[in-house]
Amino acid sequence: MEPERKRSGSTLKKGRKRRLIPSKVVGAAEATRSHWDLEERQQPVAKKARLSTVLFAENCEVTHGQLSELLKYAVLGKSSFPKPSWCQLFHQNHLKNVVVFILQGLSQLHFYKFYLEFGFLRKAFKHKFRMPPPSSDFLADIIGLQKKQIIGNLPKAMEGSLPFASSKVSINLQKDPIIQKYGSKKVGLTRCLLTKEEMKTYHFPLQGFLDCENFVPTKCNGSVTDNSPLFGLDCEMCLTSKGRELTRISLVAEGGCCVMDELVKPDNKIVDYLTSFSGITKKILNPVTTKLKDVQRRLKILLPPDAVLVGHSLDLDLRALKMIHPYVIDTSLLYVREQGKRFKLKFLAKAILGKDIQCPDRLGHDATEDARTTLELARYFLKYGPKKIAELNLEALFSYQESQEPRNTAEGVQRLNTSVLECLDSVGQKLLFLTQEADASALSSSKNCQTIKCLSNKEVLEQARVEIPLFPFSIVQFSFEPFSPNLTEEMNKRIKIKWTEMSTVYAGPFNKNCNLSALKRLFKSFGPVQLMTLVLETHQPHLCIQYEVLEAAQLAIESLDGVLVEGSCIKVQRPVTELTLDCDTLVNELEQDSENRGTIYLSGVSETFKEHLLQHCSIFLGLEAMILPKDLKSGKQKGYCFLSKSMPPNIALGKEIKDGDTMRSEKGNIHRIGSPGLDQVSVS
Repeated sequence: MEPERKRSGSTLKKGRKRRLIPSKVVGAAEATRSHWDLEERQQPVAKKARLSTVLFAENCEVTHGQLSELLKYAVLGKSSFPKPSWCQLFHQNHLKNVVVFILQGLSQLHFYKFYLEFGFLRKAFKHKFRMPPPSSDFLADIIGLQKKQIIGNLPKAMEGSLPFASSKVSINLQKDPIIQKYGSKKVGLTRCLLTKEEMKTYHFPLQGFLDCENFVPTKCNGSVTDNSPLFGLDCEMCLTSKGRELTRISLVAEGGCCVMDELVKPDNKIVDYLTSFSGITKKILNPVTTKLKDVQRRLKILLPPDAVLVGHSLDLDLRALKMIHPYVIDTSLLYVREQGKRFKLKFLAKAILGKDIQCPDRLGHDATEDARTTLELARYFLKYGPKKIAELNLEALFSYQESQEPRNTAEGVQRLNTSVLECLDSVGQKLLFLTQEADASALSSSKNCQTIKCLSNKEVLEQARVEIPLFPFSIVQFSFEPFSPNLTEEMNKRIKIKWTEMSTVYAGPFNKNCNLSALKRLFKSFGPVQLMTLVLETHQPHLCIQYEVLEAAQLAIESLDGVLVEGSCIKVQRPVTELTLDCDTLVNELEQDSENRGTIYLSGVSETFKEHLLQHCSIFLGLEAMILPKDLKSGKQKGYCFLSKSMPPNIALGKEIKDGDTMRSEKGNIHRIGSPGLDQVSVS
């Protein structure tokens, strides 16, 4: 369905641009690295050190170890230290000095809550990455100091693989997200259930939603109590011509007995069996005759009226089943983490239960084993309560486990264990550390470190202006009083609501006999849709569309506001609430954010877009990176991407790309703005 223009000569508004850190970076690594080396050789005489925007991380998170890699390379250069594995620092030998600013007590939450006030930070620091939660001594992590391995009260199941802890760390349980959500006392089963609002937030299938029109309810409408039966559920999927479809389902009863374990033949042509995840192959699935409708029928018979389903990222399983169930416990949300992150099932199984699952020597996951594990995790939570879980200090254990991953060679280990202080000492230089008197750090007592302690943040700043030019490497630490846990939680909720509302548009009015399917296709063409509902409270119907990214919402507004669609002149706008009153100002500021310049958002990209772009790379002069976000569980490419470039922002692209690979527009201008997600944080 092509919308008509109401006014002749009307064009899309001026394109906007931004760069969004994706869930996964995909690209031709070797080709890009060759481009890096070529660029280093072909730079003009006036050289300046700079950090490349191209990342090769598996996700948007930069670990403390990776940051330490960059700092060491910045000090010594490639002749003495390997290049960072996740970024490129051009012309390291032209780097005059390195300055690390640490804002102790502030987080990404503060940055996005007061985004408009942080004008200088937004313009000065071009790159923003998410980092793991800081350890007890963040400085020791990033500088690479050898420090005592201190782990909190760890579960017995993992003690054997960890170094002996001579003393337990004092853990502030009140700050633990599990305690903040559930309290410290034991809770009943009903307290662990996701509320309807939470199910909506985490995209569980619910009755009345447009994307769940053909979903089958389980008919479980009984009254749930703390004694209701639990059933562990896990599904494996494949990729078909229509998307992800079910290939295996396992259902485990509370006693551990598997009551259902079925292979399922998808209705559509399979394009990828996802064998590394599912363990399913063409040979295994060929003789199978069971269909999705057969599984749905059996589940409706097996589950009692008050059944509670337990799973890990259970929303994906229910969507694969195309079923709606009102009572769920999701262990990825039950064992809650900060900043919306989730523990993997494999980690929780080892840390909580002492079990090794999803072993690398096995082909794919065992759905029955995963279903049984989620059930055991839920029962453990109910038996021991939130306080016991918080005392396990899972976050510290997770960070420790990541730090203990084996390296490839002995030389790699030796280089990894070299601290920034040792790097500086090897070239006869010292490190400057500016901080407040009250702040304690192992760095302060280290030799080869010039420590200046001040009485206030203002004095730290004044000293920094004088001392930084005298040192090749400086660390400047400012300290702030953190917000209370209750205020932090409230701020976090409101920011999430704000970005959700900014990514939501209302469109209409439409004729009462409008083609709803065509309208849904039209609005989905601007980007991934989280939720789309039909509004019937008005005289004429409207649509409410919640997009996954702000770029898509902005593109819909700019493309369709004031346009004739099926004979009606529609208005496309964001909801007007107290949180969106400054939306226009915020969008304008996002355009000026240094991270957003030179990045193009494209919607409607196909699976072959990457190969097509690489074949015609001469069209995109100055292109530095192509970012193709993927679904972390299925591995399927999402229908949009980002192009990071050093070319002028108003470049027309549409006509050179294959039909269907870009959004249609009159000039092909497809670059748009975007929102800083809650999964990013500024680092210097």
